[in-house]
Amino acid sequence: MRSILIKDTTREERIKIVNQALNVCGRECEFCNGCDNLGGGSVEAYYQPYIDGKKEIRELNAEYHAGLVR
Repeated sequence: MRSILIKDTTREERIKIVNQALNVCGRECEFCNGCDNLGGGSVEAYYQPYIDGKKEIRELNAEYHAGLVR
């Protein structure tokens, strides 16, 4: 498996990584609560800091699961 770290990817690759990960169920994310994102806002927007190279996916996921995001 290829690294998904910011230092090892381009912005375009990070967009593709996020889109592929969010589309695992085969449906569009808009208005979907399938990932248990009730009240969490737009799932795509949540991963924008990763796409922009500001935070790693693991950091964003840790914040979400620690209850820091709602």
